[in-house]
Amino acid sequence: MKKSRIAAIDIGTNSIRCIIAEVTPEGVFKVMDDEKATVRLGERLAITGVISDEASNRAVEAIRRFRQLLSGLNVEAVEAVATSAVRTAHNGKQLVATLSEELGYEIRVIPGEEEAELAASSARSNFDMYGKRYAMVDIGGGSVEIVMAYGNHVEEFYSLDLGAVVMTDRFITSDPVDEVQLRKLQRHIRASLKRTFDGKKHVVDSVIGSGGTMTAIGGMTMQMRKDNYVSIHGYEVLRSEVVHLLAMLTHKDMKARRTIPGLNQDRADIIVAGVVVIDELMRFLGANRVLINERGIREGLLIRAVKRLGLAAAGALTTWRDAVREFAVSCHVDELHASHVTGMALSIFDELALPFGLKKPERKLLEAAAMLHDSGYFISYGSHHKHSYHLIRHAELFGFNPRERELIAQIARYHRKSLPKRKHEAFQGLREKDQIIVAQLGGILRLADGLDRRRSGLIQGLACQFGGTTVTINLTATEDISVEIFGANAKKDLFEKAFGCTVALTTG
Repeated sequence: MKKSRIAAIDIGTNSIRCIIAEVTPEGVFKVMDDEKATVRLGERLAITGVISDEASNRAVEAIRRFRQLLSGLNVEAVEAVATSAVRTAHNGKQLVATLSEELGYEIRVIPGEEEAELAASSARSNFDMYGKRYAMVDIGGGSVEIVMAYGNHVEEFYSLDLGAVVMTDRFITSDPVDEVQLRKLQRHIRASLKRTFDGKKHVVDSVIGSGGTMTAIGGMTMQMRKDNYVSIHGYEVLRSEVVHLLAMLTHKDMKARRTIPGLNQDRADIIVAGVVVIDELMRFLGANRVLINERGIREGLLIRAVKRLGLAAAGALTTWRDAVREFAVSCHVDELHASHVTGMALSIFDELALPFGLKKPERKLLEAAAMLHDSGYFISYGSHHKHSYHLIRHAELFGFNPRERELIAQIARYHRKSLPKRKHEAFQGLREKDQIIVAQLGGILRLADGLDRRRSGLIQGLACQFGGTTVTINLTATEDISVEIFGANAKKDLFEKAFGCTVALTTG
């Protein structure tokens, strides 16, 4: 099966990014390299109207390096675009011609609407927003792209000249940020939003945010919360946290901002303007949370390149269950056993949801963990529960944020062997409420796995009854299930500890 190598190059106002991926004939791509050069094409552009010679030279140097990378990795197709800075600069066309010659591929200058379409393409392939009204926002150095959508249906595209570099140059000259300058910037953004949306009031469930400002917000928030997740992709940040970040940033000078955990030093000078933009956007749209899309426009370009090569459309997964199923297949999971354990686990969850206050979002975590609990067999049987943990937490599971992926991984990890202990650093690193979720759902999964001890799917149904100190589980089967009852009794320990009750298994 021949694989192709493709590249996406995004020449932005603040930086130039080059991402290289290997794609299968089915259209599934895997990132091989992701390079960034902070060239600052937009430096003083709002004031002078031109891209400086210094910035142009930095861009040429970066493109020469990227060309060597493309050649060395045998890239077959390249999608290269230039955005806001080149679009607005008087000498933008001249620079693009020079950069195209250096790269050996045509670089297209795209309008803001096309930027928005690319960001939306990436967001839709990474987030399950079925039945929700939301906004996709990409904050660049020169412009901000906004896409209003409901589910998979895009309603409107907008492009505003509110990028972090441009807003910094126009409004922020003091260090730390002067209160008067901050208020002027906020008023300018509010007026731009009202003018763009023609005074219409839009209220959304959430914002999916991409671009350097958004990943910086996610990184700083993760550090403040002391979360330790593998990726920032899909991370959820609340509006209150954005407000807190803005207050903290405006009281620090440049030197202090460069020491903030989670913030790249190269962004310390423009981060205030970027955070003001998303703060005002969330206020305007009535959004209480932003989901971080670490990929954005570059991934949109990769998806376009895949289609141009005539391969299957990337991002074809439509639900989180599709993603879980695909990952299970890739790990050669015993699907019959996994499905049977999942069914029993969910039945126990549903029967006990009311008396124990189990919540609907937790059911989704349990279902995913149950389907993937044996994925570690892919590596080896010995300690396969630990292998399952590591495989799941590093998996790119569509429809799950970093916290959810970590919880799914830990729930699966405790389906066998030892219970959570103080020496288990990953478990101890969870917040207390998440430790409870892992223990309870892990207990249910552990019990359900024991009930399919011979992997034969013999139990046809179950019913639970909670009597105050005992959960009685009545099992229905047409054959002898003494081995399954033995297996469940051996694995009911975590359930009993997590729920504070004993488990009795009966048949009839």
